[in-house]
Amino acid sequence: MGLHIIATGGTFDKHYDPIGGTLGFEKSHLPEILQTARLVEETSFEIVSLVDSLDMGEQERLAVLQACQKCSEQRIVVIHGTDTMQETARIIGQAQLDKCIILTGAMVPYSVRDSDALFNLGAAVTASTLLEQGTWVVMNGRALPWHSVRKDKERGIFISQNNRV
Repeated sequence: MGLHIIATGGTFDKHYDPIGGTLGFEKSHLPEILQTARLVEETSFEIVSLVDSLDMGEQERLAVLQACQKCSEQRIVVIHGTDTMQETARIIGQAQLDKCIILTGAMVPYSVRDSDALFNLGAAVTASTLLEQGTWVVMNGRALPWHSVRKDKERGIFISQNNRV
């Protein structure tokens, strides 16, 4: 009855290519992170995709939902790009799975200095042990229900729909 982590890509898993000066995907950072995190419970991990969330379509979102449905764990953390996180959260949330599913990501890639990736992942893992069943977005030190969250692109944070910080 451990934790299952699903990677979908997003800024969290982007790598910087110093020759091309671009951010892209090579592999997920999560195996390295999980090895050093010293989690005391059994944690499984799978990669559903490694894409920017702006490039995700309905099929990719349904693949994330299917991964959540098929895993035996009751606690799931989904690493997702922040631009369309609420869209995937909606698809998962509307499915009303009897699990605690947390979506999180990063505004700055894990591999770049001053990234928020580790903080958000740690908050998501902790939130998965404290929150009730349902689908949540955990970003910026807050846990918000899937149906009342939006990204404030001007401030680079997630807020509730009623504009409370």
